Amino acid sequence: MTLRKATIGLLALSVALNLVGIGFLATVGHPPALLTPLTTLVTFAFAVLHAGGSLGWRRGIGPLVIVAVTGLAFESIGVATGAVYGPYHYTAKLGPKFLDLVPFLIPVAWFMMIYLSFRIANDLADRWGLRGFWQDLAAAGLGAVAMTACDLAMDPMMVAAGHWVWEKPGPYFGIPLQNFWGWWLTTFTALGLYGLLQRWLGGRNRPLMTSAMPVIAYAAMGASTIAADFLIGLGGPGMVGIFAMLPWIGVGLSPNPQTRSTISSEKI
Repeated sequence: MTLRKATIGLLALSVALNLVGIGFLATVGHPPALLTPLTTLVTFAFAVLHAGGSLGWRRGIGPLVIVAVTGLAFESIGVATGAVYGPYHYTAKLGPKFLDLVPFLIPVAWFMMIYLSFRIANDLADRWGLRGFWQDLAAAGLGAVAMTACDLAMDPMMVAAGHWVWEKPGPYFGIPLQNFWGWWLTTFTALGLYGLLQRWLGGRNRPLMTSAMPVIAYAAMGASTIAADFLIGLGGPGMVGIFAMLPWIGVGLSPNPQTRSTISSEKI
């Protein structure tokens, strides 16, 4: 139960840090420089503990390694060539960079966001009665959509904050449309590889963690991003984010008939 309590504590801290960021933005116009990395690391730690506690450590650490390597590879190729997301580069705001291309914080953020999206999508595939290969395929495809929904609200805000720069601005509030295809492809590839690997890793899901926890983290991240959009004058991306992310939150928080007997015995 110590692991469960630590996971709940990290989730609560992640939600609180998202609220603090909005508070700073609303009152002084910008959050402290360290708040974004701190929120990312705390939510990452929550995702790691939740993955280990609900999937078992072998299956939980598997996606961490796959997502980190896949995200770093795609981002490095993307920054170096512009072939994945469109031509862009990171500024120094997110800290030291791998090969002077991609901040080391980025693979951490990829795992954090992909894990939350994956758990929502995998639960939806389970509701549809999909199993085996078809469940893995649906979870990868839908998880990539849920992940990309985050970026519809986040990318314009992060550009406005100076975290990265698009060298050829595109039609979506200055963002190239290719970027969103790149996000989907990166996530689908990472989750597809994980779907193949988890068959080899074996093990079973454990009821130590509730499936609602990742949804709450996803909702907190989304609400913080959308609120930031409105506060800095990016009402367009904020509205898109509401309509893009809200369905995933609603699906994730609604009871799953396939696992209702298990979930009803748990408390967050």
